[in-house]
Amino acid sequence: MPLAGNYRGRLAPSPTGYLHLGHARTFWTAQERARARGGTLILRNENIDATRFKLEFVEAMLEDLRWFGFTWSEGPDLGGPFAPYNQSERMDWYRAVLARLRAGNFIYPCTCSHKDIQTAAAAPHAGDDEVIYPGTCRPEKNGGWQVAGDRNPAPAAASPAPRHPSRPAAWRFRVPDGEPIVFTDGNFGAQKFVAGKDFGDFVVWRGDDVPAYQLACVVDDAAMKITEVVRGADLLASTARQLLLYRALGLTPPAFYHCELMCDEHGVRLAKRHDSLSLRQLCAQGCSPEELRSGWQVSKKPGR
Repeated sequence: MPLAGNYRGRLAPSPTGYLHLGHARTFWTAQERARARGGTLILRNENIDATRFKLEFVEAMLEDLRWFGFTWSEGPDLGGPFAPYNQSERMDWYRAVLARLRAGNFIYPCTCSHKDIQTAAAAPHAGDDEVIYPGTCRPEKNGGWQVAGDRNPAPAAASPAPRHPSRPAAWRFRVPDGEPIVFTDGNFGAQKFVAGKDFGDFVVWRGDDVPAYQLACVVDDAAMKITEVVRGADLLASTARQLLLYRALGLTPPAFYHCELMCDEHGVRLAKRHDSLSLRQLCAQGCSPEELRSGWQVSKKPGR
């Protein structure tokens, strides 16, 4: 665990809707863990998906976070040593890493659509309900998993002819089938995911020429020297995927702390469609942040 003062945590909201109470609880955990260590908390605006985010949500996001009691030392509104803090302004970083992954033979082009994958004969779902890629565009040879520092890596394997040559290709990371990916989560303890079984080859660069979440998150957390990632339990399997990216890039991963998800009265996990539980709506109803936080148990200790 990082020494006090060396801790760097982050809030990483995506402006695709109004923040809800579930976001607030996870972010509050992140802030409290940073405070307990005398560390630094940064705000990163994950606005990479131009098809979903809206400028009005960016302004609302900042207002709602401040209303709830969040403070940060670095961010898109404050600047900082690792600027820019808007993902839309960090494309050069992402393209550079994509080139590294291509040079290392860790990724391959894929022209399959979401519908193609959904209707594949063998397309089981991963633990986070993502369809496991059936390998339609996957090269035959493994490639990419040479020893770090190897001056003579295996040559790139030839990819099959694309199923849809006229369709823009995405880039998929080829996972080492059968390898257990293990890590210790600060909240849930020991975790194990088997590559190729619990999750499959995943997209790192989309066909519309923007980085996917897995790549952008790893690049930014590494570049911004984040020491602990605090986020929701729905991203446990994403952590396994991202650990493979850290390894492929020769980067040291941060620690991880995944929070329990907040559900509505019907037991359904909160999402941005739950307008009645958005921070903006709760504020308009006269709720106070202190009232909303009442009863929250936020662990500040390492490991729990």
